[in-house]
Amino acid sequence: MDRKKVSVLDILSSKGKKKITMVTCYDALSASLINETDMDMVLVGDSVGNVMMGYSSTIKVTLDDMVHYTSCVSRGLKYPLLVADLPFMSYKKSVSQALDSSARLIQEGGATAVKLEGGVEVSPMVKAISSCGIPVVAHVGFTPQSIHSLGGFKVQGKTEEKIKKLKEDVLALEEAGAFCVVLELMPAEVASELTSILQIPTIGIGAGPGCDGQVLVFHDMLGYNPGFKPKFLKTYANLSSTIVEALNSYCREVREQIFPSAEHSYKI
Repeated sequence: MDRKKVSVLDILSSKGKKKITMVTCYDALSASLINETDMDMVLVGDSVGNVMMGYSSTIKVTLDDMVHYTSCVSRGLKYPLLVADLPFMSYKKSVSQALDSSARLIQEGGATAVKLEGGVEVSPMVKAISSCGIPVVAHVGFTPQSIHSLGGFKVQGKTEEKIKKLKEDVLALEEAGAFCVVLELMPAEVASELTSILQIPTIGIGAGPGCDGQVLVFHDMLGYNPGFKPKFLKTYANLSSTIVEALNSYCREVREQIFPSAEHSYKI
């Protein structure tokens, strides 16, 4: 497949015209498969901690981890716009720290843009990063790095006070220079309202159909983990059963001396 590489301007111009598609990715081989699709954006999320590293949350993921996995994806990805997460406490201590962390994801990781969680309180970081020419994706609603203070995996924006705070947050982030904002785990009506007051696109996950685009985790949508079934997730394949079946077939054929056969063997 040969197509034009997606740019920040392409994403911005999609608002109100075309729904934006985004998926997470953590390795070069998966990235090469995504190249064969019409995907607009790829996120190397700190969800790598849950999906690939065996952690129960994203909090243990380090900046070094994110640079490593982002560089893996960037070596395999051609066309979608590549966004990398700034992990827990890699940007909130100071503007200087946020700039240094973002620079690593761009220079060493090969990302085009960075994503960070938070609202008004991180707007100075967003402004500084974007002012340096690094595109920024914001993230509000349920923010996994704040899972302890949020009391777990819970829908956000369910009261008038919290909806007002979300509005203040997204407008501040837009003003600071974010070119896109992820809305996670909130009532569909709230996400639609936030989308309507912004000039920049919104990307939803568990935020209903009114957003300008959607994002899902690669492994979740492909059914790698059949035990993970949140309300917002739709699985488009059942790879876990296919993989288990293939591995069992391999075990059986080795034990029954079916594999390797002559066609899989070398001759003098």
